[in-house]
Amino acid sequence: MKIKNIILPAIDGTIFDMHSIAGKPFMLSFFRFASCPFCNMRMHELVKRYGELGDDFTIVALFDSPIDNLTLHAEGHNAPFPILADEDNWYYKQYGIKHSVLGVIKGMLFRMPTLIQGMAKGYIPTTIKGSMTTMPADFLVTSNGMVHQAYYGKDEGDHLPFDRIKEFSHQQSFE
Repeated sequence: MKIKNIILPAIDGTIFDMHSIAGKPFMLSFFRFASCPFCNMRMHELVKRYGELGDDFTIVALFDSPIDNLTLHAEGHNAPFPILADEDNWYYKQYGIKHSVLGVIKGMLFRMPTLIQGMAKGYIPTTIKGSMTTMPADFLVTSNGMVHQAYYGKDEGDHLPFDRIKEFSHQQSFE
């Protein structure tokens, strides 16, 4: 499957257009609402480990939130990659992102340590602007814009393991 173009507002005040990263391999990552503790823990991990992915690889992060709320909650990550607001869920629908009440319950039950750790870091869901039932998803995309792998989270904290992203980014640097 060929990746679809994405044009959305970014937290840095610009309008992101997927064409700006044409020719680069990347991960397209769909998150839940901006104050989600699981999402913020994942963002923290991605920012902290971003240097492990190589110079030619990037990440594009989408959130199910309005731009003002997303900026409030995500600006502190100081991400070296674009963080975008898809308030109307247009791209979430285009990419088949699921909603699941059961996935929320599973995440709370089976990922409680991560939830507690996230809330201890200050990632407290005070303003939930977006859907509580949105499930995360990650897409690894080759430099020619083809989806290499689509990973749909089974619960609210389920993302593609970082080591798999790292492996893909290193494979792409040799192609």
